[in-house]
Amino acid sequence: MNIKLLSGSVALALTIGVGAVPSGASEKPNVVLMLADNVGYGDIGAYGGGAMRGMPTPVLDQLAAEGLQLTQFLVEPGCTPSRAALMTGRYSVRSGLGTIILGGLPNTLQEEEFTLGEMFKSVGYSTAIVGKWHLGFEEQSWPTRQGFDEYRVGVIETSESTLYRPNMERARIDEATILEAVPHIYESDGQGNLTPVREYTLEYRRQIESDIADAAVNYIARQAAAETPFFLYIGWTHTHYPSLTAPEFTGKSTHRYGDAMMELDHRTGQVLQAIEDAGIEDNTIVLWMSDNGASPDAAPWPDKGGSNGPFRGELGDPTEGSIRTVGMIRWPEKIKPGKTNEMVAIHDILPTLASIVGADLPDDRPYDGVDQSAFLLGQQDMSKREHLLTHVNNKVAALRWRHFRIYPKAYRGSFSNPSQEGLLGVQVEKNGGPDIFNIEMDPREEYSISGDNAWVVAQWLRFVAEYNESLREHPNPPGVTLTDPDFGK
Repeated sequence: MNIKLLSGSVALALTIGVGAVPSGASEKPNVVLMLADNVGYGDIGAYGGGAMRGMPTPVLDQLAAEGLQLTQFLVEPGCTPSRAALMTGRYSVRSGLGTIILGGLPNTLQEEEFTLGEMFKSVGYSTAIVGKWHLGFEEQSWPTRQGFDEYRVGVIETSESTLYRPNMERARIDEATILEAVPHIYESDGQGNLTPVREYTLEYRRQIESDIADAAVNYIARQAAAETPFFLYIGWTHTHYPSLTAPEFTGKSTHRYGDAMMELDHRTGQVLQAIEDAGIEDNTIVLWMSDNGASPDAAPWPDKGGSNGPFRGELGDPTEGSIRTVGMIRWPEKIKPGKTNEMVAIHDILPTLASIVGADLPDDRPYDGVDQSAFLLGQQDMSKREHLLTHVNNKVAALRWRHFRIYPKAYRGSFSNPSQEGLLGVQVEKNGGPDIFNIEMDPREEYSISGDNAWVVAQWLRFVAEYNESLREHPNPPGVTLTDPDFGK
């Protein structure tokens, strides 16, 4: 595998892991990757939530027990950024996708990016995506133009846009303008063209998770009988607000968020059952993760209930609660079940899976992900990652290095009443040095230790310098920052 890394990154062991996998095309593992939407660290039973919070998650708890549960799985602070990092193995700002895509914004996944879909296609896989994509509206950004053979129950954007129609009607906006703004569900044809098949309404919000599960189950049953291995990417829409569920889950818990979490657990079970029924469980890698932390503050009142466990912050800011979430991987007889607190990031998924299936990655760009195959396969005890930069509004906002968190600015709740964090929070300039927190001692980030640990700043300078050096040859494309007063000029 030919992978270009930043000079300060741990070098990839490019051959380990691949040798442990059968070389024949028919023996390559199937891969089913499920990405939840806004599920927090404290939402699932295996991570301290679940039944304790009145929303049991037995399927996910069992999956965590059968696979390797990652308790230090790090992502990016938003839906679009994490999905870009997952697809490309790079910081989202390198693709111009460092902020969440909203309808009408120009940021979109570019044709020249190399994605998970294209990686699997390069070694003979059939590929499909079901559910949420959220990487742009332009044709070059469609999943069917980015390595996926088909797209079912397609959600191009975010589920909160289901609220547009009722709110716009209440504001007496004309129907023509409403039709330009409301979201739709898309399906692909044999040529990869996407067609809107229905409006994504609040009513359909209750049905969509069931349809996503059904489409995934059908694909698994069909592909299990094929000669080629398959990669299936499932983008769940739960637990993103509005937390509307199928009738059989409405009222199952004491709050709407809990209902959505319980439905998500059940739909995950349908997919896992399909894998078992098809007789391919032993040769199928199952990954389950969330794209970012929950929104306990910023979510509308009826949809509050998400928890980021012991960590401060939420979706939209660079804090631990925003970027540390759930992650688990199961591969029977290959990945030993257990629990690990070694650091793994969503950026690592592309190079790791490429190593496992024997695919090459383009060497004309920097990668921020590292190959974790040797660690996952038990060939070494420690992860190959010890740091991760986090960007907010396309600028470096934080460094996670070992058990330290470093911020050049302070991130606080808004000045509104009630105060809100995350996407609705604020950045505050510091008078002197950056804040430094020991996340193991102080998971709520309440006590800055910069006064007697200023030596950690050297690590901040080191990793930021390496990142900036990579931009000399590979500058980031323009990003979108809605809080920039010059945006749109």
